[in-house]
Amino acid sequence: MESCRDHFRTRRGFGGTTVAGVEEIDRRIVTLLAKDGRMSFTDLAKETGLSVSAVHQRVRRLEKRGVIHGYRALVNYDEIGLPLTAFVSIKPNDTAAPDDAPERLGHLSAIEACHSVAGEESYILKVRVASPLALEELLQQIRASANVSTRTTVVLSTPYDYRSPGTDADVEDGDAER
Repeated sequence: MESCRDHFRTRRGFGGTTVAGVEEIDRRIVTLLAKDGRMSFTDLAKETGLSVSAVHQRVRRLEKRGVIHGYRALVNYDEIGLPLTAFVSIKPNDTAAPDDAPERLGHLSAIEACHSVAGEESYILKVRVASPLALEELLQQIRASANVSTRTTVVLSTPYDYRSPGTDADVEDGDAER
């Protein structure tokens, strides 16, 4: 007997097989836009074999559903004076205290991302700063603002970042980002 999960993953709907509620053609559109958020509807239509109006409708539907929830510029942080990237793992000094570190740290603009994680630490923060001294000052602010201890890993280089949610077929076709 087919489980609900199997049915959901493999059900067929208008436009083709769906995976986790997203049709294959929509997944292709999302992958293309993740690689180039400024791709025109005309270029998306060429890449997917759909009409421009069909692509436009699908993109709007994906935005409305929250599958696509924004577009942004990819920034060269070295060029804007923030060459140092680090990951800061934090855990509360008082485990009985409320778990409100993200709210307490929200005012620190050097924190690019905050991830809740399983393991010894509660959160991992991705931070970008101008120098080791700026990182040291940020760590002090993090500790004081959220009453946490920190463990820091400094990034030496980034071979790749901002990878799109491509499929194995994309890699086999030579479409993988370099």
